[in-house]
Amino acid sequence: MSDPRIVGYLNRAVAHELSAVQQYLAQARLTAMWGMTDVSDCLRRDAQEELDHADRFMTRMFHYGVAPNGSQLAPVRLGRSMAELLARSRELEMEAIRLYDEAAVYCRRVGAVDDAALFESILEDELEHVREIDAQGSTA
Repeated sequence: MSDPRIVGYLNRAVAHELSAVQQYLAQARLTAMWGMTDVSDCLRRDAQEELDHADRFMTRMFHYGVAPNGSQLAPVRLGRSMAELLARSRELEMEAIRLYDEAAVYCRRVGAVDDAALFESILEDELEHVREIDAQGSTA
């Protein structure tokens, strides 16, 4: 029997990751229009990483016999400069960090070790992404 709260966390995670894919693809297109092809390529790689995260969360949902329902995507947040794009990306990643940390703590508390490990693994990826964004911001 699946814990409805864990399934809820997984659904929210899928929606968040798909929102991130949408955001990073939009930012990639925008930076390409600005002539920043290296940045655009990096943002496309970020979108692929987020898509991989969504896939991992969906796989876990299927383990529980539940179909994913990540249909509530957040609006794309763009900007008029690279600094604004980085700020929007950082906000998006911080939302994921808060969600995955909360989910991991809950999963550990109820003994859902595999779910906690999944949230913790992706949490580490998101923390690394924030570090990368911060490094880009200091050079922008």
